[in-house]
Amino acid sequence: QVQLVESGGGLVQTGDSLRLSCAASGRTFSVDVMGWFRQAPGKEREFVAAIRWSGSSTYYADSVKGRFAISRDNAKNTVYLQMNVLKPEDTAVYFCSARRQPIRAPWDIPNNREQYDYWGQGTQVTVSS
Repeated sequence: QVQLVESGGGLVQTGDSLRLSCAASGRTFSVDVMGWFRQAPGKEREFVAAIRWSGSSTYYADSVKGRFAISRDNAKNTVYLQMNVLKPEDTAVYFCSARRQPIRAPWDIPNNREQYDYWGQGTQVTVSS
């Protein structure tokens, strides 16, 4: 099992920045990809960004590309999501997730929630206009 704990959410204004953290514990050696998803009220949970524990591969949803940056600290088993130029439409509960299955091909994009095995409880991000 892998446990994931998110932190860093809060209430900010349009244009502000926020950094989310996700601390992983347990059988983290079994994980290949860490992802961030978000879910706004009344909407489906959607992909935001992902990163592999090894290497430099990162993946972003078009809606956040250029504004958000995902990174990791392997020594701390922590993944971060730096969110800049926040907009009201970024308001959602943000979830950290972990995927065990390794990425084995260029067309294997880890942007589907069904690909992930473990989930955190989520952290609320609210962007006021």
